[in-house]
Amino acid sequence: MRRATVVPCKKTKFEIIKTDFKRNKVLYFLFLPVLVYFIIFHYIPMAGVFMAFEDFQIKKGLFGSEFVGFANFIKFFHSQYFFRVIRNTLLISFLGLLFSFPFPIIFALCLNEVRNKGYKKVVQTISYLPYFISVVVVVSILADFTKSNGVLTRLAESFGWKGGALISSPEWFRTLFIGSNIWQHLGYSAIIYISALSAIDPELYDAAKIDGAGRWKQTLHITLPGIASTIVVLLILRMGSIMSVGYEKIILMYKPVTYETADVISSYVYRVGLIQADYSYSTAINLFNSVVNFIVLTIANKLGKKISGSGLW
Repeated sequence: MRRATVVPCKKTKFEIIKTDFKRNKVLYFLFLPVLVYFIIFHYIPMAGVFMAFEDFQIKKGLFGSEFVGFANFIKFFHSQYFFRVIRNTLLISFLGLLFSFPFPIIFALCLNEVRNKGYKKVVQTISYLPYFISVVVVVSILADFTKSNGVLTRLAESFGWKGGALISSPEWFRTLFIGSNIWQHLGYSAIIYISALSAIDPELYDAAKIDGAGRWKQTLHITLPGIASTIVVLLILRMGSIMSVGYEKIILMYKPVTYETADVISSYVYRVGLIQADYSYSTAINLFNSVVNFIVLTIANKLGKKISGSGLW
């Protein structure tokens, strides 16, 4: 007689989760505070997005204010500041991506070539320090260096600059903003690349040396491919925040005379929402900004998967 074959029944998703919960109770309980944090401080406040579609009045509350549909978005699209803030945001983001994104990679590659461990540690420590200086202090230092008799202003004047204090010059704002960002975040941003470099198998370099490859060829064929996935993931994350230029440093640096090149979406939202108290309008602008960021992030993730096979999801 033939033995009857027992066909195992497929478990439902609930049964799979239940089984996994029994096996990993401790891990689930450890995760619980994180889940509660995100629910309270990230997901519940998302109800405030509804404010973008109404004429919000504090007395009437979120669900008692008049619903106006897309009126706030249309108001922003027809605003005289629309093209200015979009242009400035994209320019600062793309210039920052073009110049500040490669610098930590280059810095990490240079440190990887240093053989003196003591010197390497000193350089790393010095490069990390600016990151721990508050933005207020950084902007204060920058303001001192770029005032009418500041070091950077005098240096620019020696090359022919005659426009006065650099901090008050619209044409210098983006250079100062991006340059100070590179100085402040260079060492800290390089940490993840240094970690990725340490994970590359040293035997690959030994094999390359036997084959006659010099340091440059080793970098091209071993080092860069070894950290390529890390670069792609960080680039995707950076692209996902292409429309988000931090308003803290912007509002500390800019002045009415530099609005033409300094005013970005986040600083405009700050002025409209907190200074002018137009909460519905500022929420609509921020929601538009978030949607654009999400679209760019999705496109960048798909391109990253096609080009290198690495992505966020």
